[in-house]
Amino acid sequence: MIFPLFRRNARQNTISTLYGTIVAQARLPCFYREYAVPDTINGRFELLVMHLALVLDRLAGEPEVRDLGQSLFDHFCGDMDDNLRELGIGDLAVPKQMQRMGEAFYGRAQAYRKALGATDKEALFEAVKRNIYDGAAPGRTAAARLAAYVREAVRDLEGQSALAFISGRILLPNPQVTVLVED
Repeated sequence: MIFPLFRRNARQNTISTLYGTIVAQARLPCFYREYAVPDTINGRFELLVMHLALVLDRLAGEPEVRDLGQSLFDHFCGDMDDNLRELGIGDLAVPKQMQRMGEAFYGRAQAYRKALGATDKEALFEAVKRNIYDGAAPGRTAAARLAAYVREAVRDLEGQSALAFISGRILLPNPQVTVLVED
């Protein structure tokens, strides 16, 4: 009766692999060194949310992997709940913190989606500056380079098949080689 709690199916492994890839990408040291993202809990959260939002938007655009996106988001929520508890947030405060994180995620995801759809290239720069750098980028180059990275990540994700996602494979660009390019 308790054994199903300890079994993992292939779908759970796929979700864990996809989420692990997203987390690993968001934690690459070059984001904190070269892109000047604050190496803080908030800075790491912002990069994770940015990457997750890009992947979830890609998954939402294709019916055969849309439910994979929901499972990935659920995994993110479970991870954030675990992290809050590890940080010592009490049981009574966790739900309120989770609500704030959920609102932050949806707000940022909407901001990135809107900025990526805008004809004005400055919109994505402003969204990155506001969300990742808390409105005060350490320099225009860092935020502009991160905006270029986001555009490159969207192009890379769009080029990947649904089968790749279903198989737990996701490819994100190497942020160390992302350069500023005028579109």
